[in-house]
Amino acid sequence: MAGAGPSSRHLEAFLEMLAAERGAAATTLASYRRDLEDFSTFLADRRRPLDGATSDDLRAYLDDLELRGFKASSAGRRLSAIRQFHKFLYAEGLRGDDPTGPISSPRKRRPLPKVLSEEDAGRLVETAREATAAEDLSPAARLRALRLYALVEVLYATGLRVSELVALPASAGRRDHRFIIVKGKGGRERLVPLSARAQEAMRGWLAALDASRRDTSPWLFPAASASGHLTRQAFARDLKAVGAAIGLGPAQLSPHVLRHAFASHLLQNGADLRVVQALLGHADISTTQIYTHVLEERLRRLVEDHHPLADERG
Repeated sequence: MAGAGPSSRHLEAFLEMLAAERGAAATTLASYRRDLEDFSTFLADRRRPLDGATSDDLRAYLDDLELRGFKASSAGRRLSAIRQFHKFLYAEGLRGDDPTGPISSPRKRRPLPKVLSEEDAGRLVETAREATAAEDLSPAARLRALRLYALVEVLYATGLRVSELVALPASAGRRDHRFIIVKGKGGRERLVPLSARAQEAMRGWLAALDASRRDTSPWLFPAASASGHLTRQAFARDLKAVGAAIGLGPAQLSPHVLRHAFASHLLQNGADLRVVQALLGHADISTTQIYTHVLEERLRRLVEDHHPLADERG
């Protein structure tokens, strides 16, 4: 709680201003009081009055809130109360500076992407491949299995967005090229390399497709949909079915998870972040930096495996 000295009087004056000039409700005033008294208690441990806080005190307080498990939104609300209190002190001539000026609001952390292990990704692709050779499949079922295998193989080999994958032109699978041109967000085009396995999977699918129909389609994965190609939802449903066959629950697998696996596994095996940015089609490197946790783990292992003193214990 704030003490009975000048800081306490300034807090009461601030709350009175909020009530009189801004018409703040009783619940709002109680919230401001609670937030500022918590900050005052923190400052008391640092032998600092509420109206004498420094920018360093504020940074330390935000760190303390994070340690206490406060979400960024909750910490931001407390910082907002502290800002308004110090703006009041400055406006009233009770302080000659505002220590909250250099302080940025806490940012919400982007959640880490769900990552599929290399082992699970390999089992997923192999299970989809084996399904194409299963005995007693009807022609229609074998065709669906070949399509799904091609989709899974290409997605894990390229990291395409699911919208880019299902809308690939048929020419991407008919040409014997090691790269395909993909049109991504904002109409931006990029070159994406194709593995030999992905090329083979696409050729196998197209050969079976050509043998089963008389007409041709401009799409690599045609379907009876409004767009003329397979929908994202249909692929996601089929992918989850393959995942279930290897013990992955519906929440553990989606086309986006497989895209994340592509990026994470590249970084784990030494790829440069800028290269992964280009392959994923991210316009800004900050979007790709969600994967820095992978780089941090790789660097940790690098030091542990190669530093001469890594195994010594003090």
